[in-house]
Amino acid sequence: MRTAATAAGSGNGNGNGAGQPAKRSLSTRTLLVQSEGLVNDQYGASMPPIYQTATFQQPGAIEMGEYDYSRSGNPTRTVLEKQMALLEGGERAFAFSSGMSALAAVTRLLSTGDHVVAGDDLYGGTSRLLSRVVPAAGIEVSNVDTSNLEAVKAAIIPGKTKLVMLESPTNPRMQICDIRAICTMAHEAGALVCVDNSILTCLYQRPLDLGADIAMTSATKFIGGHSDVTAGILAVRDPALADRVYFVQNAEGTALGPFDCWLLVRGIKTMALRMERQVANAQRIAEWLAAHPAVHSVNYPGLPGHPGKDVHDGQASSAGSIISFITGDATVSQTVVEETQLFKITVSFGNVRSLISMPCFMSHASIPADVRAARGLPNDLVRISVGIEDVDDLLADLEQAFDKATAASTAGAAALPAAAST
Repeated sequence: MRTAATAAGSGNGNGNGAGQPAKRSLSTRTLLVQSEGLVNDQYGASMPPIYQTATFQQPGAIEMGEYDYSRSGNPTRTVLEKQMALLEGGERAFAFSSGMSALAAVTRLLSTGDHVVAGDDLYGGTSRLLSRVVPAAGIEVSNVDTSNLEAVKAAIIPGKTKLVMLESPTNPRMQICDIRAICTMAHEAGALVCVDNSILTCLYQRPLDLGADIAMTSATKFIGGHSDVTAGILAVRDPALADRVYFVQNAEGTALGPFDCWLLVRGIKTMALRMERQVANAQRIAEWLAAHPAVHSVNYPGLPGHPGKDVHDGQASSAGSIISFITGDATVSQTVVEETQLFKITVSFGNVRSLISMPCFMSHASIPADVRAARGLPNDLVRISVGIEDVDDLLADLEQAFDKATAASTAGAAALPAAAST
């Protein structure tokens, strides 16, 4: 994937128009590393200094400098936000204290009486925000299967729907929605579109290029990559919309602190290396799971049978490294999760270390059980975030965990009393 940023090619260097060096776009992989133009340090530092300060001294009583208070702006944060805007193809980007604070800022763009259309397979925290916080402001929310374009079209109310909230792939069922088509529908009805792109990041999918107004990424995940920072990024195409987002960020004080910004600037540089290894590992693991007799189905857009694969391949350059699967038995799934040694039982994803969880009891536990059931989110669903370890070690770990789970299930079934005949 290439961006609008350019680099000079060969040329005669004489300064004449005809002899100007040829310009070509730089790939995202290069821009992840090459951020020198964004760091304007007086000593020539290649990494931005950490401006760990709350306030900035001003040149005079009525003359204000570029920065005055770190809630409103900080040089370390500026470097991060400029780089993320470049990577996302946006006008501006904004760094928040968490992914949820970034999404909450998006909902602050709404007013009482507005209507939101959102997916019915979203991150649990997003579902909680939209079902329990946003309605308190007099805003109506409709949840639909966003992989079904007709359902999305039917849910949008022209003139009333002001926001469409998407994930693609969704978390945790890895469903795919046609971002381009939904953006067209939404814009015709006068609505904004926000895409949570946390699973793929700008490395593999750029929602703004597909027509979205706002691209949101939980930087806690792949951008940071090491589970040592909590952060969220919003990237925006339209300058006027960017001004509104900045107003909310500054007014509510949800901007990311300088040290956390610095951690993300550092993490960005190795993002491609990490994610490419994670994706390669995930493809092997998804194929292994799909062939395992104890697995009923695997949700991963890199597999040929995924129902949204064609749409996904048309808007993203990778399937990512998040996999979910069901076994048909919550006890079997629990045993698999608890018997793994290399996969750590934890919420979240995007770490260099492989993670495993049961969403219904962890990341999506805030969604009522009846709602989860209605949305096709079963208790036996397991989500894997694949790390950068040796894939053969990961496969061996899964194999021994499945062996123990199936053995325990067989033993339990054998111990049950025979059903009475009638």
